[in-house]
Amino acid sequence: MAAPPGSPSAQAAEAPLSQPGEQTVEMGSVSRTGRLSFCTKVCYGFGGIPNQVASSAIAFYLQLFLLDVAQIPAAYVSLVLFGGKVSGAAADPVAGFFINRSRRRGSGRLMPWMLGCTPFIALAYFFLWFLPPFTSLRGLWYTTFYCLFQAMATFFQVPYTVLTMLLTPSPTERDSATAYRMTMEMVGTLMGATVHGFIVSGAHRSNHCVDTELPVPAAISPDATRLYSIAAAVVVVTYHVCSGLLCLGVKEQPDPSASASGQGLGFLAGLGLTARHPPYLKLVVSFLFISTAVQVEQSYLVLFCTHASRLQDHVQNLVLIILVSAVLSTPLWEWVLQRFGKRTPAFGIFMMVPFAILLAAVPTAPVAYVVAFVSGVSTAVSLLLPWSILPDVVDDFQLQHRHGPGLETIFYASYVFFTKLSGAGALGISTLSLQFAGYKAGACKQAEEVVVTLKVLIGAVPTCMILAGLCILMVGPTPKVPSQDTSLQLSLRRRTSYSLA
Repeated sequence: MAAPPGSPSAQAAEAPLSQPGEQTVEMGSVSRTGRLSFCTKVCYGFGGIPNQVASSAIAFYLQLFLLDVAQIPAAYVSLVLFGGKVSGAAADPVAGFFINRSRRRGSGRLMPWMLGCTPFIALAYFFLWFLPPFTSLRGLWYTTFYCLFQAMATFFQVPYTVLTMLLTPSPTERDSATAYRMTMEMVGTLMGATVHGFIVSGAHRSNHCVDTELPVPAAISPDATRLYSIAAAVVVVTYHVCSGLLCLGVKEQPDPSASASGQGLGFLAGLGLTARHPPYLKLVVSFLFISTAVQVEQSYLVLFCTHASRLQDHVQNLVLIILVSAVLSTPLWEWVLQRFGKRTPAFGIFMMVPFAILLAAVPTAPVAYVVAFVSGVSTAVSLLLPWSILPDVVDDFQLQHRHGPGLETIFYASYVFFTKLSGAGALGISTLSLQFAGYKAGACKQAEEVVVTLKVLIGAVPTCMILAGLCILMVGPTPKVPSQDTSLQLSLRRRTSYSLA
């Protein structure tokens, strides 16, 4: 009978990976280097800021920019959002494939990808907010640069998230590094929405609509193009600064795959193995719904406040409250996660459900501020939880496939692929529904059908998705956190057969 994973006999079977003396030295080396310094964790967190700054600005303001500044019809905006998300999703498995085939350079195997993609991400992001002088091909312009931005951001994000597994073999230290990363990413999200919103606030004055009863196109501020370009330039600078800090402060562990004697597993074969792993399937499917709900909530908040309620003067404050509460609650959720396990924080996501319905039903300023605070708390746990569970899923897979190579990149890339793909479909369909409801680009006042559609998108749609995702997440067992001894053995296995063929 086969020995169960983690049993003494199974551990003994692992011993031939190396000579006894070499194994002792190797384990001692892992033990000494398992604990991460504060500086390493902070610099690792800095690497996640720029993508979150850009994603936050895009999530809250891109639709408003395309509809009311570029004045693109809602149907074309739907194509822009859908095309960009799909390109980002399609880039995930491609990134995983090429990253696994790349060789280690002087700075590591993952770091060159992040540094090489940074200039292209910055360029694509800047032109995403640039208003071209022509009008007939604006839809194609924004689709091109949004697709380019999403694809390049993916080639940055995949190695960055996989780097979590190469920082240390200790699950506790990985969770700690993830908490630092998520906290810094929340700060980046706060910076993106706040700074971008503050800079472009002059482009969306509401006083020109006070005495307007007919849904006529609004006059755009002459400074709108300049303001959006300045906001984009700030994010471009953030990319270069944070990427430099990541490179200087984080040391990627050496990849010994070049000296490994075993042949790695092919990419497609590895993808097939990960897709059949039950804990991974449960994680992916549940957060398909949850992450999509958060994306829909963020994408339509500004439009809802502008066109479905009289909260346009509170937009900046509401966005600020959402992000500040998310930043402040992230350490609290990390403590809850460490103290009570990784199922308990899932109930924090449920907090968004009643308050989303309340905002759609009673769109007043006091209600909106309460909803904004609760939404930020729920958003924090919805972002922290999957990235805390994913390393445990990878280790659980390694324990069940004891002679398989490390497939960390495939796990991370395919997870992001499916979440992006679901977000692309949801945002594309929901934006298209505005077109069917009669949304008029740049209009001061929208039809009643548009108002009802925005209420459904801000209330009913996120509610249904969150409930479905939580039901899936809470069913069945969760992957067990590996012990310290098991972590050392997993580290040895990765050191002998890490790379993919």
